[in-house]
Amino acid sequence: MLWRILEILRPYRRTYFQGIALLVAVDLLQLVTPRLLGRIADELQKQHLTRENLLYYALLILGLALTIAAGRYLWRMRLLGVSRRLEYDMRQGLYSHLQKLEPAFYDRHRTGDLMARATNDLDAVRMSTGMGAVMLTDSLVLTASTLALMFVTIDARLTGLALLPFPFMALAALVLGRVIHRRFTLVQEHFGHLTEFAQENLSQIRIVKAFAREEAQIEAFTRVNQDNVQANVSLARVSAVLFPLIQFFAGLSQVITLFYGGNRVVAGTLSLGDFVTFNGFLGLLSWPVMAIGWVINVIQRGTASLERIQAVLTTPPAIMDAPGALHLERLSGEVAFNHVTFSYAPDRRPALEEVSFSLRPGQLVGVVGRTGSGKSTLAALILRLYDPAPGQVFLDGQDVRDLALASIRENVAWVPQEGFLFSTPIRENIAFAGDFGPEDIAAAVRAACLEEDLAGFPDGLDTLVGERGLTLSGGQRQRVTLARALVRNAPLLLLDDCLSAVDTSTEARILANIKTLRSGRTTIFITHRVAAVEDADYVLVLEGGRLLEAGTPAELDRRRGLYYHLRQQQLLEEEKLALGGLKAGPRPARTRPVEE
Repeated sequence: MLWRILEILRPYRRTYFQGIALLVAVDLLQLVTPRLLGRIADELQKQHLTRENLLYYALLILGLALTIAAGRYLWRMRLLGVSRRLEYDMRQGLYSHLQKLEPAFYDRHRTGDLMARATNDLDAVRMSTGMGAVMLTDSLVLTASTLALMFVTIDARLTGLALLPFPFMALAALVLGRVIHRRFTLVQEHFGHLTEFAQENLSQIRIVKAFAREEAQIEAFTRVNQDNVQANVSLARVSAVLFPLIQFFAGLSQVITLFYGGNRVVAGTLSLGDFVTFNGFLGLLSWPVMAIGWVINVIQRGTASLERIQAVLTTPPAIMDAPGALHLERLSGEVAFNHVTFSYAPDRRPALEEVSFSLRPGQLVGVVGRTGSGKSTLAALILRLYDPAPGQVFLDGQDVRDLALASIRENVAWVPQEGFLFSTPIRENIAFAGDFGPEDIAAAVRAACLEEDLAGFPDGLDTLVGERGLTLSGGQRQRVTLARALVRNAPLLLLDDCLSAVDTSTEARILANIKTLRSGRTTIFITHRVAAVEDADYVLVLEGGRLLEAGTPAELDRRRGLYYHLRQQQLLEEEKLALGGLKAGPRPARTRPVEE
């Protein structure tokens, strides 16, 4: 994995290696100071040091210190600057790649875990390529050059004795470093669980409060939080052993030097200057040696985090443009399914099975069926959020797999069941898909019957909707989402049971507006209410993932099949409500089953 870290630094190699070169130069310059101090000690002992020589050495050491300071500034700007740039580029790349991945990927991965990879994991990679690389270079260069000078210019025996603790230090770093790698991976996984739990609960806080589940959720959060703490404590235990152990061996080396080297000076076999120089070198050596534990910790964390990030970046999009994909500027709105079968998972029953039909451009098509019959899956396949297996989906006679994804998405407007809104003003939510003028937005607002609601808002279209649009009612949220699709004036409009929270009279007005506004353009209206598609040109009736019936509303009534029975059943329910003195108010929004 260390090679992978070097691989991701390839685009920045010129600046990065300039920083490494400056760092090496600074490390080598640091070796001059102990030698100067040793010479000064010898001259002091011999009483040869004059005031002029003392001034010369002082200015030399001062100049050396200024040069080292300037060098440190330059390598920090390059190395740490590259690590920050790498973090930025990797975060951009990760976000861009996540945008390309299909919905099935998000079915398998939790949002909180993906957020943890984009934050904590990227921070760990930045640390390993920034200060981690600095300390690694310091450890290698200072250690190698200092040891060489100690062996060659001072005393090989003294150096050998001083290095006796080093093999034990290396062994401790190797063994404990592997443990750190495993435990840090576990820490990041638990952090992902914690982030996911918090994100999910805070985004659905109204439901938690409505069911008075605050205490239960606090207890559940406590368990997840405790797991996260235990994983971090487990990692901290290893780190707590590694650092003191490294420092102990470094201190042992200094004790050996003081005892053996001091005796040599007393015996006259080692000069005071060499002893001072040796201790200066040992002081330089002790910092990178003591930092070995920190370096290993940071590098192991970085490699563990890089593995998690690469696991996402190396996931190829399952839904992507085929080589030579066609880009159609404007579709006519013709839609066809040819023996389409689709399942969300291999071990689950098909959401659609052997479905075939053909729709002409400009038709208003209703799709009805019970919950879980596959209605929403129909829309997802037209948008090519998923690919059927087997079967084919055609737009304007072209298999959607042969069309550029941009061509499909630019020509198809979709209103999902979940009326998701961004935490921006209503105007920006409606104009999300492009740069639309005031007249276009006003027309979409009228068609979605939003004018009266906007008149009651203090800032009208500029009213902030709050996170996920929670400051709006369910019906208002659905109609803003509808306006967002209508403003695009796309050749094909998919309405996926998007009026479930709207009362029946408003729904009828909206559908009439859509029929007028979209005359000559294809509209597919998915709903569980049969009465809502009475004015449709064509109706598809799904049951258990199969296309049970298809035809005009009048034809389906005459056949006395599922369409007729669903219609009669819903009419009876409405009559019972009327007889009971109840008015048909807003219907609660339904949560779409995964397989639908």
